[in-house]
Amino acid sequence: MNVELQMLVWSVVLGLVQMVIAVTGATGQRGLGWAASPRDGAQNPLTGAVARLDRASANFLETFVFFAAAVLINSVLQRHSATTVLGAQLYFWARLIYIPVYALGIPYLRTLIWLVSIVGIVLLLPPLF
Repeated sequence: MNVELQMLVWSVVLGLVQMVIAVTGATGQRGLGWAASPRDGAQNPLTGAVARLDRASANFLETFVFFAAAVLINSVLQRHSATTVLGAQLYFWARLIYIPVYALGIPYLRTLIWLVSIVGIVLLLPPLF
């Protein structure tokens, strides 16, 4: 398995862990009854680090689909290079670091880390053209 696919697998694991952390925090604030309910009505808003972890999880999902598509297309076309490896690694490590930085509420640094993850995706694209 090439490095890009390894980073994709680890990103799937990261996404699952991030989702579990966000859901656990939300359950802690809203209660087990909320977690087991169909959630049809209005919900109390999440607050603090739990709200930030929930938003970070949603943000991961917004970027992950582009990362996964780029890695998989590169893999199918067998277009691997030092640049695609760097792109995949930048995406994964930036997304990993993004979680605690966002949970702590550190402005600007969070945005910079997000930008690094986007650069990682962009680095996966040139071999596809």
